[in-house]
This record gives sequence, C-alpha cells and structure tokens, in this order.
Amino acid sequence: MNVLQAVVLGIVQGATEFIPVSSSGHLVLLPWLLGWPDPGLAFDTVLHLGTLLAVLLVLWSDFLSLAAVWWQSVAQRQFDAPQARVAWWIILGTVPAALMGILWEEQFEALFHSPLHVAVLLLVTGLWLALAERLGRKERQPEELSWWQSLLIGLAQGCAIAPGISRSGATIGAGLLLGLKRDAATRFSFLLATPIIFGAGLLQVRRMLKLPNLYTSLPPLLLGFLAAALSGYVCIRFLLAYVKQHSLAAFSIYCWLVGLGALAIYLLR
Repeated sequence: MNVLQAVVLGIVQGATEFIPVSSSGHLVLLPWLLGWPDPGLAFDTVLHLGTLLAVLLVLWSDFLSLAAVWWQSVAQRQFDAPQARVAWWIILGTVPAALMGILWEEQFEALFHSPLHVAVLLLVTGLWLALAERLGRKERQPEELSWWQSLLIGLAQGCAIAPGISRSGATIGAGLLLGLKRDAATRFSFLLATPIIFGAGLLQVRRMLKLPNLYTSLPPLLLGFLAAALSGYVCIRFLLAYVKQHSLAAFSIYCWLVGLGALAIYLLR
C-alpha cells in the first residue's frame, strides 16, 4: 500500500466510523472499486486506533466524569445516581458486541470479502435510520434507560460488526427507537463505541505484532493513523452539532445510494 492510499483510507475510516454510513463497508467497497490491494490487518488496526484517539480527544471530559461517578457508585454501593447509571449502561451495552465478536468471528470476517453483502447491508442501514427517525419519540436521556434497553443498544452494536451495518447508525437508531433524543443517542453511541474499539484494537495489536516485515510499512501506517484521527475528530464534532438541528434522513439516503450503486456495479461486473 502506498502513502496516498493510506491517507485516503485513513480519512474514510475516520469520517465514516462516526457518521452513520458504515466505515467497514466503505473500507471494503473503496479498494474493491479502485482495484487497490487489501489493506491488511496491520493497517486496519492502526486506523481503528486513530479513531479511538479521536473520540477520546472529543469526549475526554465525559469519560473522566463517568469514571469518577462509576467508581463512587462501586465504593458506596449506590447505583441510583443518573451519571453512574450511564456508566453502568455503557459497560453492560458492551457485552453483546464482545460476545458476538468472539462467537462468530469467522462468519463476520467472511463478509469482509463480499462486496455484494456489504451493498445489501448498506441498504439495511439506510432503512434502519429511516425507521428510527420516523418512529422514535426523541424525548429521553441515557440515564432514563433501563438495563435491558442498554443491552438492546449493545446488541445493535454487535450486529454492526458486519461490514455495511453502520455501528453508529445501528446504536443511534436503537437509541431513537427507545425514545432517546437525537443528540443524546448520538453522544451515548460514541461513548458506547470506545470500549469495543479499544478491546478490538488490543486484540488486533497482538496479532499485528506477529506479522513479518511490519516495520517496513511504518510510513503508510503512521499517515493512515493520523488521517483517521484527524478526520474522526472533525466528524465527531460535526455530527454532535448536526443532530441537534437535523434528522438522519440525509445519511439514510446516502446509504441507499451507495448500496444501490455498489450493487449495480457488482452485477455489471
């Protein structure tokens, strides 16, 4: 992989990890459409670490606050404080995706080699966003969720391991359908993403360090990391502001257009 390809894919990963249009789907379709080589495990790992840095930079105060109230709730054995509930819901909501990733890793990985499945799942993402906007009440905050509702949002996140299903789209949509306000669902989605991105990143780093000739690819890896972190930071800021005034309809339409376009190209080829 050359430097230009690394930067382009880094920008795409950072942008689409948080905007609800499926980063994994784009990283499957873009090299396939342009005839680029498979980026490989090392590059995929580095891009995810870049997006992890982006969300930590934007929401660092939220994480510090949640960690403090969570620790206080454990020490005092009191779990009724609103912020403590949010912290526990993030932990609980991480469980479904972790289990699904462990149990069905091979099945999910097979989808990364199928542009056809990615195209179809992008259409599903578009439909999910449209339904969530149409049916969601948009009147609650995350601390008003119950434990089983946090599990449902976590289950939606687990389904998004499949490329083409947007992680942020799945969790924001689930939040809207459970009554969360749009901006609250978006912020909760970003907070919920962090443990699973961190865990998956650690797992991939262990595998990456075993790869031969890893250090010969450092320049594109570094540039991809920086591009993903920068574009991720910008897009998180953008989406948090955007959803306060706008619906997710534009992203739903985008997913349909990309999915239909990819499907058409696949069939023509």
